[in-house]
Amino acid sequence: MALSPKIIEDLAEYLDTAEMERREVTKITDQYPDMDWEDAYAIQRAIRARQQARGVGMAGYKAGLTSHAKMKQMGVEEPVFGFITDVGMIADGGEIATATLIHPKVEAEIAFVLKRELSGPGCHIGAVLAATDFVVPAVEVIDSRYKDFRFDLKSVIADNTSSARWITGGVAAPVAGLDLRNLGIVLEKNGEVIDTASGAAVLGHPAQSVAMLANMLARRGESLPAGAFIMTGGATAAVAVAPGDTVTVRYQALGTLSMRVV
Repeated sequence: MALSPKIIEDLAEYLDTAEMERREVTKITDQYPDMDWEDAYAIQRAIRARQQARGVGMAGYKAGLTSHAKMKQMGVEEPVFGFITDVGMIADGGEIATATLIHPKVEAEIAFVLKRELSGPGCHIGAVLAATDFVVPAVEVIDSRYKDFRFDLKSVIADNTSSARWITGGVAAPVAGLDLRNLGIVLEKNGEVIDTASGAAVLGHPAQSVAMLANMLARRGESLPAGAFIMTGGATAAVAVAPGDTVTVRYQALGTLSMRVV
């Protein structure tokens, strides 16, 4: 690690406060260009600790950068990961309140819920599927605290990978009999189809995202517990939303999610 514990805590406060105050900030690598990947995740963990101290509960895990093309573009070999909170949950059919956000975007995902602990190293798709209780459709509302959504990868990891709100519902289905790789997804805004995708958009198979998370956590001596809720990363593009918009996402075999933007 390149940063001192004091700087890590200061940067966690900087980003956490920006989220609470709905205030854009400049990316942290402008001031600390030598920070490394461990620094970025240490800042993220410090933000999590600050929120938990305020009574915010951790609801699950989330992945980002889950496209092979994007990883190649950014020069990395694995996705990035963050956490989602209970206060970030929006009910299916509920409202995305833009007054509490900076510049929200929505993306459609597939989420996994585990029936037993999953650990690395060496975790693979087969192990993930065997450990999965069910999958559900999910939508993430991302909202980077960085001005104009301009950031580098270390800055966005520190900012909890732009996590803000999340929606789930639809059909909770066991993985047996589901072709997750080819599961179709259609994202609509105001009745117009904006993007279509399949599960293969997430690392070739969404379970690969869960496997990579388990392997990354193993390097820190951690594992995914039974009951863990894991959002595997955007299958569709991230689409900007504004007050007055309605968003509907249709999932093959998993039902539909809908939300209003106010």
